[in-house]
Amino acid sequence: MRSLKAAVTLGFALLLTPGYGTRVQAAGITVLASNGVKTVLEELVPQFERATGHTVVLRFGTAAGLKAQIDKGDAFDVAILTAALIDDLIGQGTLAVGTRADIARSGAGIAIRKGAARPDVATADALRHTLLAAKSVAIVGQGATAGIMKSIFDRLGIAGQMAEKTRLLSGGSAAEAVASGDAELGFTQISEILPVAGAELAGPLPPGLQVYTIFPAAVSAGARQAAAARSFITFLTAPAAVPVIKAKGLEPAPARGGR
Repeated sequence: MRSLKAAVTLGFALLLTPGYGTRVQAAGITVLASNGVKTVLEELVPQFERATGHTVVLRFGTAAGLKAQIDKGDAFDVAILTAALIDDLIGQGTLAVGTRADIARSGAGIAIRKGAARPDVATADALRHTLLAAKSVAIVGQGATAGIMKSIFDRLGIAGQMAEKTRLLSGGSAAEAVASGDAELGFTQISEILPVAGAELAGPLPPGLQVYTIFPAAVSAGARQAAAARSFITFLTAPAAVPVIKAKGLEPAPARGGR
């Protein structure tokens, strides 16, 4: 683990050497970021701060909830939301054109309470039987996974049965609800399941049902620290960030044409 962190730090340091980039005057930036990339940022931000002298204030939430804050006029320098919301904000002129960069993508997974019997979720048919047998499932109502799961319930022909036992959460996470015993199964981004101590990943959504969520970053059109904001996005998209992204249950974002 020490060697991994050392390699990441070295890779980021190279960005600040001649030929890779130029250190700019230290500044403070505010970043609004989806919970889906929380664990990645919690590890990479201290690296960025040490390497650049900039400071970062992180504000996490659901992508939809953060967009609502932006629409109300909250000040920020960088937003990391889902692709559809970032593109919408660029279209509105709220995010600066030409600053969008995909950071990572995340698949949805199934959370179970730590130590519980692991259900079969390997195929669409197995997941259907597991869902019908479950007493309760938890999904964050404003989270990126909510729409995905609604579509899956419809495709599996069990929307009616699932409506009766689905808990749409307005606070906390689906994995936390499972860990506390408030739900038998939780559906959310894999990156949001792994760090919850009392929960574990039963598996990703099966092939044919899996939907990947892209998390791009972009600079606010009204950013007070635009140069620092751009350098932060450069850090997040550098090759040295890839080991951290993978370790946190996400994947490097594919090329824009390769989705």
